[in-house]
Amino acid sequence: MIDHKKLGNWPFNPNKWPFYYGWMIIFAGTLGITMSIPGQTMGVSTFTDSLIDVMGMSRTQLSFAYMCGTVLSASMLTWVGRKYDKYGARRVALISTLGLGIVLIYLSQVDNIQSYLGGNTSTVVMNFAIMAFGFFTLRFSGQGALTLVSRNMMMKWFEKRRGFAMGFSNVATSLTFAYAPVFFEILIQRYDWDGAWMILAVITGVVFPFFVLAFFRDSPENSGLKPDGHYIESAKSKANRFPVVKEYSLLEAQRTIAFWVFSMMLAMQALYWTGVTFNIVSLFEHASYDRETAVSIFLPSSVIAIVVTLSVSSLSDFIKLKYLLYIMGTSACIALVGMIYLGQWHVDIWILGTIDVSLSTMILGNGIMMGLYSVILSVTWPRFYGRTHLGAISGRSITFVVLGSAIGPILFSESLAYFGNYEGAGWVCLALFFGLTIAAIWANNPQEKYRKG
Repeated sequence: MIDHKKLGNWPFNPNKWPFYYGWMIIFAGTLGITMSIPGQTMGVSTFTDSLIDVMGMSRTQLSFAYMCGTVLSASMLTWVGRKYDKYGARRVALISTLGLGIVLIYLSQVDNIQSYLGGNTSTVVMNFAIMAFGFFTLRFSGQGALTLVSRNMMMKWFEKRRGFAMGFSNVATSLTFAYAPVFFEILIQRYDWDGAWMILAVITGVVFPFFVLAFFRDSPENSGLKPDGHYIESAKSKANRFPVVKEYSLLEAQRTIAFWVFSMMLAMQALYWTGVTFNIVSLFEHASYDRETAVSIFLPSSVIAIVVTLSVSSLSDFIKLKYLLYIMGTSACIALVGMIYLGQWHVDIWILGTIDVSLSTMILGNGIMMGLYSVILSVTWPRFYGRTHLGAISGRSITFVVLGSAIGPILFSESLAYFGNYEGAGWVCLALFFGLTIAAIWANNPQEKYRKG
């Protein structure tokens, strides 16, 4: 008879590790999120122009196929979360990374598939079907399943120091996401777009599965350990500031105000940021800035985001999370005011010369917002709703985030089409962020009423 507990700890038991294995889980989970980058927006965008050329599609047609694939993948994330709750991190991550490798091979051959099916540049429906299927499987396996499983696995191994531990992962992820497009571009220049995708397929679908089998583990309890490791035995750790009294199901979580306010704030961040990112050059051109200036805002925003993440991750272990929601919503509003009035507010400062206050405001607001997004996404759900149904609850929340990322580019594009600028989209986002920031007043931890009782 198969001993599933021993099999789950093959090829070694983490309780024999020289230090608390949760820190190895942080490394493994971070690497898992990094492996998902080919399925993330910034990973796909590097290949966009090549796909337009070889498939004979317009940018609008390809964007619509991408949106449809993204929306369809989002609709299945709650299902993935439930499978994670049932089968654990290692099994679901293994299937996800194998699937990601297969779909990358598929995408590297889309031009050959088009030719095999007898298509040409005038076959709009067939081209759409080929790319929509590719984007759906890519987003589902990479940006959806692999990311969800890797992040949830890390959250399960820590409790009192969850924010502190996840802070290291969030910073490392920010850095890898920032430099991944550069790496992808090097691959494309050297091996062409299809060769680059084949190389990524080997990394994610052949090499990484062995790493998953060796180092991914479902939970500390299954390995004879406890969350936070030996830290829980220390005197300081006896009083948990935010103990979980009730384990919530997905249905119960959705009946709380906190679930919707936190989920919608995260979704709005995705909507706004993808809308800006997809139209960044055009947005700055309308403010009389060149392409170089438009692209240059990402670096300072990323630096601010990393500083915020490092500063707030540990702090999140000791304060109410709705306070972070206040700051995130306020910083988003600040960024949007800067975006709406981009190029219109200038001041003369001695020595520094003329400064565009609106540009500086946009960069500052974006940086703070992105830094807090990583922290809130990493610590909220297990603290509020427990770990038993973590996959289903976080999966439903991520569904809204992915839907937001699909809607954002369309909202900003339609604003340009109807108003001739992006201010219309900016005002809509500003109103929604402001409303969610006010709603955060009632977004209390659902565990509080049980602790008080």
